[in-house]
Amino acid sequence: MPLSPANVREELDAANQVGDPAADALVADLLADGEIDGVNALFRTIGTLKPHQDLSRLPERLAQFLHEAAAPPPDWSEADVKAAEGFFAHHHGEMSMLQGTVGLIGTYLSPTGAFTLRSTGRLGGVEGPGRRLSQSSRLFIDMGDKDALRDGTLVANVTKVRLVHASVRQLHKQSGEWDYAKWGEPVSQKYTTGAACVFSTQILQAMENLGLAVSRDDAHGFICAWHFVGHYLGTPEKWLLPKNADVVEQVWNSERDREWQKSDDGVFMTAQAIEFYKKFFPPGFHDAFVAMVRHALTDKYADMAGLPRSILDAGAKPIAAGHGLISSTAGGLFGGAAEKAVGVNPYKEILGVASKAFNEVESYALTHDQDDQPQMHAALDDNR
Repeated sequence: MPLSPANVREELDAANQVGDPAADALVADLLADGEIDGVNALFRTIGTLKPHQDLSRLPERLAQFLHEAAAPPPDWSEADVKAAEGFFAHHHGEMSMLQGTVGLIGTYLSPTGAFTLRSTGRLGGVEGPGRRLSQSSRLFIDMGDKDALRDGTLVANVTKVRLVHASVRQLHKQSGEWDYAKWGEPVSQKYTTGAACVFSTQILQAMENLGLAVSRDDAHGFICAWHFVGHYLGTPEKWLLPKNADVVEQVWNSERDREWQKSDDGVFMTAQAIEFYKKFFPPGFHDAFVAMVRHALTDKYADMAGLPRSILDAGAKPIAAGHGLISSTAGGLFGGAAEKAVGVNPYKEILGVASKAFNEVESYALTHDQDDQPQMHAALDDNR
């Protein structure tokens, strides 16, 4: 039975102690035999993953794992696929940008998540934001691609991410430095479920905060897509997000303040990400972008993340009253002197510019150092 508001706290506490036994066993063997690099190279040849696919060219234990991993969610249907496709047909560009900004910052608001990422070499080091985006952008892009939920491309990518998570768990286990009593299991099932909430219902809330209309049918479709992704990340059925947008929102609202807290790691990761995005934006746009992200998260959580405030934040408040302040302080983005625009969403133009710029961010993340697919780590400080 999937999560519900009635059982969420008990179940997430249990999930915090659990990794992914099948993936962990495979990756432990690969690490012990020094085969991570070889399997990463093989990953680049696997563009799709379907049940009964011929994987005879792969090592037997890897092929067996992938065959089992390719099984669909037990309750998956054509109606679910169509619902998800309906959402992406209307919101793919905005969704991808918000997942890569608001969503990633949301994962940094989990102290455990931020510590894990910062301690995992290039994911949290100097090249952190680009590396993190390269591990995530393919998933964000694939989710909205035509037939991605049908042709096995999304399944292949998500399964690779599942093995990346397993490599992080195994390397932390080997390091002897992970505090299991304090943190639970590295990249636990609780972390995976929480991230699914951040990238699904938290993004829907961000879209609402920014004045973007999402129909109930489209919201349902987006949650269905993350139910699908969660399954292929190795999440047991009892901890999967239910295919009900209202229930998932209730679950997340009830647990968010227990999971999101200010931490030095989270503030560091957020500042690093914001600085990374900056070089892709047009001159003078950065403050407007940060103001948009603040409003998408709300001040409460933006302050936890350490996002700076600016005079542009004043433009966020009137939107709820049906008008917005369009300000020339965004480096001339809107032109002329500041003016009141009754009935105008002040974030519409910012969203458009940010989405266009984020296409460049994703392009960089997917081509920089040829790192266009999730890759398992051979060491926590893997800077090869």
